[in-house]
Amino acid sequence: MTSPDGTIAEFKDASRTLDQNSAQWPYLQGFSEQLEWVVNGVKCKLSKDEWKDILTAAFEGETMPRIAQGFDGGVVMLGRRTSKYGKKKFSVWMEWIIAAATLKGIKPVYKNQRQEEF
Repeated sequence: MTSPDGTIAEFKDASRTLDQNSAQWPYLQGFSEQLEWVVNGVKCKLSKDEWKDILTAAFEGETMPRIAQGFDGGVVMLGRRTSKYGKKKFSVWMEWIIAAATLKGIKPVYKNQRQEEF
């Protein structure tokens, strides 16, 4: 088999599935509702998206953070994107977030009872 001139074959892990993506949100919602975190020196509740930024940074080992200059000065830490994870890495991420939730006593928050059964 040959390919047309100028094309490149790329082998990579399959992207995470929509079901995998959906599985993280009850845990992130649990963190959001059940745990306060220190921000700017004050304990407060965070959104599930903010928790995703904190937890993915921890999952990645908090190494080589992406820090940008703010629009009007200051500093902004750029979040990680789980949408870039392949199926295997996302599976490891889910195991990690479940363990982190267990460690902090966080229960996942499901939208309905049917999801909770899975």
